[in-house]
Amino acid sequence: MRYFFGFLMCLSLSAQAPPARPKVFGVAHYSIFVSDLAKARAFYEDFLGYEEPFTLPKPDGTVQVAFVKINDHQYVELFNEPNKGEGQLNHLGLYTDDVERMRRYLASRAVQVPDQATRNRIGNKKISVVDSDGHTVEIVEYLPDSWTGKDTGKHMPSTRISDRMMHAGILVGNLDAAAKFYGGILGCRETWRGNSLTSTTLNWVNMRVPDGDNHVEFMLYKDLPPPDRRGSPHHLCLVVPDIQKAVSALEARPARKGYAREMRINLGVDNKRQVGLFDPDGTRVEMMEIDTIDGKPAPSSTLPPPR
Repeated sequence: MRYFFGFLMCLSLSAQAPPARPKVFGVAHYSIFVSDLAKARAFYEDFLGYEEPFTLPKPDGTVQVAFVKINDHQYVELFNEPNKGEGQLNHLGLYTDDVERMRRYLASRAVQVPDQATRNRIGNKKISVVDSDGHTVEIVEYLPDSWTGKDTGKHMPSTRISDRMMHAGILVGNLDAAAKFYGGILGCRETWRGNSLTSTTLNWVNMRVPDGDNHVEFMLYKDLPPPDRRGSPHHLCLVVPDIQKAVSALEARPARKGYAREMRINLGVDNKRQVGLFDPDGTRVEMMEIDTIDGKPAPSSTLPPPR
């Protein structure tokens, strides 16, 4: 009899154990509003060299969302809609190996989640949650029979200026709260802190995903920038092995004549060479070398976060 009760106790303890966190592999997509889809396509496709494997229609048949493919797991989603008065960022996408288990895990950590995971319009399973700063975070599980799954190995031309999105930047007003969500709950690990040369407070914190090599970059602020000035902090980063070769390739493209800005190479405080590009709506695309100029990691900032 005591073995029977022992068995029941084990079952009870098992039922009470919180679910383990599924893997978080990286940034799946960066979704932004665009005011002129033709101009946005000219920038991301003609100039940066990416292809658009599929679109989603509005009820009237025009394009609602255009998917610009970076690689088999990463996209830029262009929402052909007016922004909501909060800047161009629509949402951030991360990808996991089990989205339903992720839903249960997040619920166990007091994150508000939907009643169930659903399939999105391109066939992947997903849930959407809201982070501590009000950003929508879509967590997806790629499925082999989805549009992305069926496009594996396709629409990745040699013209792509980069084959990887290294990070996605989001505005963060409370570092502790953001670190609790992305770090304490999602399992991201802080790898670097930085500040501009003239700043008296911390400006950036990199949070690497637990099961991949890219990260979410916190863009810290004391006073929230107005909507029309959020395109620089809300940004995506494309990595290249040689920034000079990448700039030369862009300079030689016919679409360069449609890009009016100067492409100037700068050395960031992280000791990586980079160029700031901007799409027609002002969303920044940071093109950056993967390695520091001396092969050594840049030291982290010791300044306090803004208060």
